[in-house]
Amino acid sequence: MRVFTVSGQHVQAGLALPRQLPEHGYVWIACSRERFQDELALIQDSLQQLTGQTLVDLHVSDLLNAQLPSRFDYSSHYDLMVFRRLAQRPGSSAADPNNGLKLQGGKRSGPPVLQRIDTSPVGFAVFDRVLLSVHPADCAVREAYASRLLASTQALDDQELRPTAARGVPSSPADMMLRIVSQMVDSYLDLRRELSRQLDHWQAELLSPRTRFNRWDALLQARLALHQIESLCDDQRTAVQAWTESLNSWGVSTDHDAEHEHELLKIRSRDVLEHIDRVVQHVRRLEHNTETAVQMHFSVQGNRTNDTMRTLTALTAIFLPLNLIAGIFGMNFEFMPWLHRASGFWWTMGGMGLIAGGMALFFWRKRYLAHSGE
Repeated sequence: MRVFTVSGQHVQAGLALPRQLPEHGYVWIACSRERFQDELALIQDSLQQLTGQTLVDLHVSDLLNAQLPSRFDYSSHYDLMVFRRLAQRPGSSAADPNNGLKLQGGKRSGPPVLQRIDTSPVGFAVFDRVLLSVHPADCAVREAYASRLLASTQALDDQELRPTAARGVPSSPADMMLRIVSQMVDSYLDLRRELSRQLDHWQAELLSPRTRFNRWDALLQARLALHQIESLCDDQRTAVQAWTESLNSWGVSTDHDAEHEHELLKIRSRDVLEHIDRVVQHVRRLEHNTETAVQMHFSVQGNRTNDTMRTLTALTAIFLPLNLIAGIFGMNFEFMPWLHRASGFWWTMGGMGLIAGGMALFFWRKRYLAHSGE
């Protein structure tokens, strides 16, 4: 568990649950799902002291559910956002953009085989002056954003600059939640490069005339992974869209700063939606390109089969009259033209050669004997 006290543009990190709010600012309580379950009574007591309210039992179950899809819910005192992020692979760092991409090396040259996309939910309870986030055990998203938050505060202390509203320290728990969600969506955007590299390699193999493609199981796994990402993004978009619509129902005071902050929350929410839409559009484009490459592969294979059958048909047509002549002179008749003449064999062979050559020239001019790659 980590606790961050935000006061103005300064952030203090600690490990103990706070008992009171800062005079001007808010508190971010970030903990793992296991720690949240073990210390639920203490966390509820801390929320009661800080906000005067506790989490509803159903929302506690949502925060503890590791299989819950992305969703949004609310109460009269706080909002609940559950957002699925890419799970961290064992041995990978939190900064790895593809930490949820499972790869398996193959015997053939080229990119590794895509197996699946692993995700895990991150839950947020957004109060007016408290943000409670529940992460998986690795807490990679929390550590990455906490490092960025503390680094931003250090930069302010060093440079003594006032940050713009879009940068620096978040001004409210809702703003911080949206920034963390945006960081999780960006990891999906970074995943596009690995997916594009993998699928481009397979498309080149599918369309190569000299390559026999036999990695259909890997291609099927990649298509399933694309479908999984699209489904995840649909749930994410629904949750963020519901959050954006709930912003319109917030009672905003006539204070200029409060109105400006509310407007920035709407802008940041629309930015997160735009990023999710970009992921969905790219995934659908990859699915379309993959499906087109598969169809072109089978079309090319059909054309190659047609070329082969055309060549074999032309060769059969060339040798058909030769077989006819050979069959006639192989009959057991005593009296046949050229049968008892010394030059009969050579006249017959010459005629057969002329017929075969003439028909071969005819089929070649008609491109029936052309190479399939031409």
